Amino acid sequence: MRFIPFLVGFLFSVATTSAHQYINEFQQRPTPIELNDGTYDKITSTPRDYHVAILLTALEAQYGCSQCRSFQPEWELIAQSWNKGIKPDGIKLAFGTLDFSNGRSTFQKLGIHTAPVLLLFPPTVGPFATGDATPAKYDLSGPISAEQCYAWMNRHLPDGHKPPLVRPVNYLRLISAITILMGLVALVSVVGPYVLPIIRNRNLWAAVSLIFILLFTSGHMFNHIRKVPYVASNGKGGITYFAGGFSNQLGMETQIIAAIYGTLSFAIIVLALKVPRIVDSRAQQLAVIIWGTILFGMYSFLLSVFRVKNGGYPFFLPPF
Repeated sequence: MRFIPFLVGFLFSVATTSAHQYINEFQQRPTPIELNDGTYDKITSTPRDYHVAILLTALEAQYGCSQCRSFQPEWELIAQSWNKGIKPDGIKLAFGTLDFSNGRSTFQKLGIHTAPVLLLFPPTVGPFATGDATPAKYDLSGPISAEQCYAWMNRHLPDGHKPPLVRPVNYLRLISAITILMGLVALVSVVGPYVLPIIRNRNLWAAVSLIFILLFTSGHMFNHIRKVPYVASNGKGGITYFAGGFSNQLGMETQIIAAIYGTLSFAIIVLALKVPRIVDSRAQQLAVIIWGTILFGMYSFLLSVFRVKNGGYPFFLPPF
């Protein structure tokens, strides 16, 4: 009768030794080891005193799993950070990858129809053993980063220090950024003497500011917010360009008002800045008459438009 306990202990020792060999092999490599049905069953067999993280994926192009291919570098980064980092005392964690082409029976046995899926197996013996040997499952649906997946794994691992997730320096991106920055500095130093006078020109900024002022005061933003029609029917078979009331507006109306405001602004600018610089008195007088007439006519037309918007407005200017 004493032979039976001895045999059980011997088999347990053999199984544990075999599993530890796999653990040592896993932890000596920076990336997860590729599994098949046989090695999957062996590494997840009980009893075990270690954690196992296995990614079930489908990397071949024939399966069309873009999420599997995009997450694979993140998965390798997690395994590399853990295996190269300072291990927590007593916590053993193995990383493996089981592709669908190498583990069809395992996928069928687990009832997994989508990929990628991460399984984290807890130890069944030892100080970190749990009463339930069922693995924790993480469905990697959508774009998942290594940081998110690593945080999920740490929540299921025992408390204590964990190796930090370390992303390698992307030297190509760094060199590209430095090259672009140097190119911009060179471009600014060469083009600067020609561009800076234009940027510092007050007339240019005044013209740009005036254009924006005319756009917004004429109701351009109102049209974009309310999605107003360009023109409307007048009920008599024709079209109207002005909507009645101050809370209504048409697209064509905005353009007409902007043109009126622009003409008035230009007339005032010419009368204030350009006409006084005319040396010839007759030409100066003629310019005053022309631009004064344009100013008066535009104000008259503006008041007529205002009477269309508000029929009770009593004032007007000839000729409109």
